[in-house]
Amino acid sequence: MQPVNVVIPRGARVEQIASLLAEHGVLDTPFYFRFGALLDGHGAQLKAGEFAFAAHISAQDAAAVIASGKMVVRRLTLAEGITVTQALAVLRNAEGLEGDVAAAPAEGELLPDTYFYSWGDSRDRMLARQRRAMTDLLRALWEKRAPDLPLKTPHDALVLASIVEKETGVPEERPKIAAVFINRLKRGMRLQADPTTIYGLTQGRAPLDRALTRADLDAHNAWNTYVIDGLPQTPIAIPGRAALAAVLNPPASDDLYFVADGTGRHVFAATLAEHNRNVAKLRQVERDRAGAARPEPNQ
Repeated sequence: MQPVNVVIPRGARVEQIASLLAEHGVLDTPFYFRFGALLDGHGAQLKAGEFAFAAHISAQDAAAVIASGKMVVRRLTLAEGITVTQALAVLRNAEGLEGDVAAAPAEGELLPDTYFYSWGDSRDRMLARQRRAMTDLLRALWEKRAPDLPLKTPHDALVLASIVEKETGVPEERPKIAAVFINRLKRGMRLQADPTTIYGLTQGRAPLDRALTRADLDAHNAWNTYVIDGLPQTPIAIPGRAALAAVLNPPASDDLYFVADGTGRHVFAATLAEHNRNVAKLRQVERDRAGAARPEPNQ
């Protein structure tokens, strides 16, 4: 026999629990469990939930496990940068949670993190925990924010942090990108962030499975920062702790531009001339790669 988890349903009697344990291979026969539980007084103490049973556990010890109430601890992880739509899909697909979500949260309201739960816990209560975690963290970071930020409210910080989160998957780049956006906001420059354009097209319901076009960048909506001044009206994802901390306490920097370098990272620049040189280098790298990938003509 191998270690196994078994879910004991609410209201199950000793006889039903014994049969369930036998079905899952925890016990060879339900008889000794029924007899022992009644004899030891565990019968009235058996609880519902998901329990872990060691290999070759005795009937007496199996009853003690259930009577202890020490259920299996499960985990649910929300990754940084996913949208609320994606977060709700994770929640709905989490095995062991019960009920549906009564009301969907607004974009950006949930904190990416790993949350622990037990079989039978409520999806609505889990959602409330995720929302409360974001509210508490944002309040704490806002109180310790740097002076003279071009952010009027905690909601502004949440919006900008979501853009930073979507711009890079490299943790050490978040402060640099946050500094660029803060500098641009202070100077009245548009953010011109591709992830906002993408969100304007999809509203976070699904990934954009193609490259952005010139028409996309010119599209008028409430999120496209190539067209609108300042911040979008809502976040574009759920930002994590690091992105929030980066926008509320950005490093000193003169950078106003950045461009992907083709490796998943970015090159930063303080002037448009320097930025244009970086873009030209990237384009040359792309051309060289395309040339190297092109098959040689037949001789």
